[in-house]
Amino acid sequence: MEKKEFHVVAETGIHARPATLLVQAASKFSSDINLEYKGKSVNLKSIMGVMSLGVGQGADVTITAEGSDEKEAIETITETMKKEGLSE
Repeated sequence: MEKKEFHVVAETGIHARPATLLVQAASKFSSDINLEYKGKSVNLKSIMGVMSLGVGQGADVTITAEGSDEKEAIETITETMKKEGLSE
């Protein structure tokens, strides 16, 4: 299992547009990928799940991936988080 923590710096947090990009990035992989926030964990491939967490600016989230391509999945999601200005 691969695990990475992120500190959300985007003013709007993980709202509709960046959530969609994260879901699209996660959906390219066969691994199970989850987003954890405030003790809740949702499938990162589910836009409704990600939006239901209501992740705001200053939040600390953890993304875990488990499966055959878990390392690549975490690397791609990390790139997406940085590229979109969601985390540092």
